[in-house]
Amino acid sequence: MAVRLRLMRMGKKKQPTYRVVAADQRSPRDGRFIEIVGTYNPRSEPSEIKINNAKAVGWLRNGAQPSERVRKLLEISGAWEAFTGGTTVEELEVKAEAEKAAAVAAAEAAESLTIGTPA
Repeated sequence: MAVRLRLMRMGKKKQPTYRVVAADQRSPRDGRFIEIVGTYNPRSEPSEIKINNAKAVGWLRNGAQPSERVRKLLEISGAWEAFTGGTTVEELEVKAEAEKAAAVAAAEAAESLTIGTPA
């Protein structure tokens, strides 16, 4: 069975949201799937991408082929780097947490600077 990581359309008419799923290549776009790997909401600003990198890398290592759009989403989330670079998913998660903590610290520092200035 050829497995693909691809998008499954959800949501209302003219308001799409997508699930990133592992599915048999022969099944229809919105048909049967094996496992949900993540979600993608292109309508929010900025686009929301929530992908379980451990599941995605596991499927890629077992031979699943991503669609073009899913490959771009995996590159954004960092799962593609873990797959091609040979790093573990845990290392990427630690790196992402460190980046998030640094961004929060920078935002708090900027906020404290703007609060301290007299109007």
